[in-house]
Amino acid sequence: MNKIEIGNIQAEYTDKNGTFLALKNVSFAVREGEFVSIIGSSGCGKSTLLGILQGIISPTSGNAFIDGQPITGPGTNRAAVFQHYSLFPWMTVRKNIAFGLKQAKKDLTRNERYETANIFLKKVGLTGFEHKYPFQLSGGMQQRAAIARALAMDTDILLMDEPFGAIDAKNRSNMQELLLTLWEGDGRSKKKTVVFVTHDIDEAIFLSDRIIMLSNSPGQIAAEFDVHFPRPRIHSTIRETGEYINLRNKLMALFYDENTGVAATEEYAI
Repeated sequence: MNKIEIGNIQAEYTDKNGTFLALKNVSFAVREGEFVSIIGSSGCGKSTLLGILQGIISPTSGNAFIDGQPITGPGTNRAAVFQHYSLFPWMTVRKNIAFGLKQAKKDLTRNERYETANIFLKKVGLTGFEHKYPFQLSGGMQQRAAIARALAMDTDILLMDEPFGAIDAKNRSNMQELLLTLWEGDGRSKKKTVVFVTHDIDEAIFLSDRIIMLSNSPGQIAAEFDVHFPRPRIHSTIRETGEYINLRNKLMALFYDENTGVAATEEYAI
């Protein structure tokens, strides 16, 4: 069952210098509970595409649907996590999460919001930091708080725009494994549908069920790759396998091909 459907999306920006075409004829679907990464070089329209899914950017033409309904604006069925943590600096970590809950779940009491915030802070390893302000936390801790806020809202869809891009390599690896642990859950509840924007090929392979490569500007789908590694995943267990190296080499070749475009699909797709 498809949770998200994108059909012939085109997005243009116009300024004093003229019209810039960011996305051209982009079509794909994301199944319910699927983890899909969007990769491509800077300026290929990845963030524009995510903005369309958020409902904060309107495409010039084409259609975007969630559960068969057109996206006409932001909705409580989606939560977003950005590279720059987007935490309110004047609120404690717990109040940041409670504020998100207040917008998404208006029937919860104040105490229920705080109790839920505490549960998700524990899930991301931030118990004891509830009353700290964002500036008192490291970058990795701030990003964990942002993820806790998004997960606490309990939306069907999680949209993530390079959320680990500003974190050092060690913490980035830890955050990737934490995200998968939270996404996979305990098996009793439905997995969230995740659309994850990144320019990091190793990150995309490690996290994803499927990878969509956008071509150089204007962004078009150059190729799609299914990722078949079993879950749960640990970095050290997959990175030296032949399948991983083969997939990575194909993605790297396509990523660094300056002529990358839709014509490259057949050459590189698995």
